[in-house]
Amino acid sequence: MIAAQAALETRMLLRNGEQLLLTVIIPTLLLVLFSTVDIVDTGTEQAVDFLAPGVLALAVMSTAFTGQAIATGFERRYGVLKRLAASPLPRWALMAAKTVSVLVTEVLQIVLLTVIALALGWSPHGSPVAVLLLLVAGTAAFSGLGLLMAGTLKAEATLAAANLVFLLLLVGGGVIVPLDRFPDAAQDVLGLLPISALSDGLRDVLQHGAGMPWGNLAVLAVWAVAGLAAAGKFFRWE
Repeated sequence: MIAAQAALETRMLLRNGEQLLLTVIIPTLLLVLFSTVDIVDTGTEQAVDFLAPGVLALAVMSTAFTGQAIATGFERRYGVLKRLAASPLPRWALMAAKTVSVLVTEVLQIVLLTVIALALGWSPHGSPVAVLLLLVAGTAAFSGLGLLMAGTLKAEATLAAANLVFLLLLVGGGVIVPLDRFPDAAQDVLGLLPISALSDGLRDVLQHGAGMPWGNLAVLAVWAVAGLAAAGKFFRWE
C-alpha cells in the first residue's frame, strides 16, 4: 500500500506545473545563469564550484519543504487527507508514502542538476557518504517544517508563506550569495538556518573536500527533530 501511494504521490508531484517550476526549472535556471554570467562574486575561479552545492540544497528545500507544504495544505483543505485517513492505509503509512515520494523526486533533481553542473565544468570532491547524510538530514528537516506549516495553516496561507520562505531563504541562505557578504551579526543568525547548514555543509565536502561537517549536520538534526516532533503534535487532518 505504501509503494502504491508513493507512486501516486510522485506522479501527482511531477504533473503539477507549479511544483515542477519549483523543483526543477528554478534550480536549473539559477545554476546555469549564475554559472555562466558574472553576476555575483562567489570568491571562486569557477562559479559553478560554489553554486552547485547551494543549488542542490535549494532543490532539497523546494521539494521537501515548499512543494510538500503546498500540496499537503491543499489536500487537507479539499478533504483528501480526511478521506485517506479513513481508508485502509494507516496515517503513518500515508506520511511514509509522502516521504518516499519526496526522496524519489530529490533523486531525479540531484541527478539532473549534477549532470548540468558537470557540463558547466564542476569538479566535485569529498565523501559521497557525507553528502548522502547531509541530504537525508536536510530532507528530514525541511519535511518536518513543511508538514508543520501544511497541517496548521489554511491552504492559501500555506501557499503564500511557503513561497515567501522559499524566496527569503534563496536570497539569505547562502545558496547564491555567500554568507560572508552579509553583516557579521546577520551571518551568525543566517548560519543557523537549515538551508545555510545544508548548503555550507555540501560546499565544505564537494568544493573543499572536507570530511563530515559535524556542525552543519548537528544544525540539520536539531531542525529535523524539532520540525517532525512539532508536525506530529500539531498536524490537523481536517
